[in-house]
Amino acid sequence: MDDIARFGAYLSDEKHSSRNTVSSYLRDTTQFAEYLHNYCDIDLREADSAAVQDYMDWMLSHGKSAASVTRFLASVKSFYSYMVAAGELKKNPAQGVAAAKVERKYPEILTAKEVELFLEQPECVDAKGFRDHAMLELLYATGIRVSELIALDIGDLNLPAGFVRCSNGKKERIIPLYHGAVKALQDYIKGVRPQLIADTEETALFVNMNGERMSRQGFWKIIKHYQEKAGIQKDITPHTLRHSFAVHLLENGADLRAIQEMLGHADISSTQIYTHVIKNQLKDVYQKAHPRA
Repeated sequence: MDDIARFGAYLSDEKHSSRNTVSSYLRDTTQFAEYLHNYCDIDLREADSAAVQDYMDWMLSHGKSAASVTRFLASVKSFYSYMVAAGELKKNPAQGVAAAKVERKYPEILTAKEVELFLEQPECVDAKGFRDHAMLELLYATGIRVSELIALDIGDLNLPAGFVRCSNGKKERIIPLYHGAVKALQDYIKGVRPQLIADTEETALFVNMNGERMSRQGFWKIIKHYQEKAGIQKDITPHTLRHSFAVHLLENGADLRAIQEMLGHADISSTQIYTHVIKNQLKDVYQKAHPRA
């Protein structure tokens, strides 16, 4: 039984909450878990107060009422109180978060020029440079989550056909690769990966300098290193290239459903955030550029 199911059993059996309360609390907590998975690449146990606040901002940006946001906060505070009482977590990340309406926030997006600058940072002069270049190209080419990137096996690539097979645990999807990403991966796989792997039986596509599967923390450090090297002022996280991938495809006329499929979103509403991002950017441009604005 997972954490949410145990929480539901606790509400019903010990708190004797009404069926409606149990249903709404579980729905709110489940939707928060889906948001964390899709946008933050973490689970409920890893969320902090900033993640709770960001989700409330996200709800408002999707037209949710202040009442819905307030109810979510009550649900998630109750969930985390249960987790603390059960000894599963040390503190409640929702404690101290207020339900006051705040300015809407959207994901940080890199411009096409910033992406180009960022992808140019790894220097293909040694094994680390070739590996990092291949990882960043693949991430921007596909928009996959970092957890999916580091879970990739060598057998998930079909470079002659130009695609990668990716699974998020529930559903498998096939994502095409542009030529630059294919070339970066070919260079890494042929000339570099054989030198890096500690064991010839290793299936991981990307490995660290010890020859073992790359970790999420290891990849985070790589992202931060190249952000500093590029001198980009925006806060680049491992998810920034995923957001930028989606917005750039939308800006160039891609269908929202196709983007939903590539990103692996179960619900189209998760993908629609990117249309809001574009509208927000247009509004900013208008306010700055229109003579009468």
